[in-house]
Amino acid sequence: MNILHLLRMSKWARHPPSARRVKLVIAVILLCVLLFAIERYLGRPDWISPDLAKHRHFKP
Repeated sequence: MNILHLLRMSKWARHPPSARRVKLVIAVILLCVLLFAIERYLGRPDWISPDLAKHRHFKP
C-alpha cells in the first residue's frame, strides 16, 4: 500500500466525509456495477465495439 493512501485514510478517520458525499460515492459505485452487469448479461452493441480488423495496417 502506498504511503499516500495511508495518509488519506488517516485524514478521513480524523475528518470523515459528510453523509452527502458518502451517498454520492455509493451512488457512483452502484451505477458502475449496474452498467457492468448490463454489459455482461446483454452484451455490448456493435456500434460501441472496436473493429480491430480495420486498424491492422502495419508498416514494415
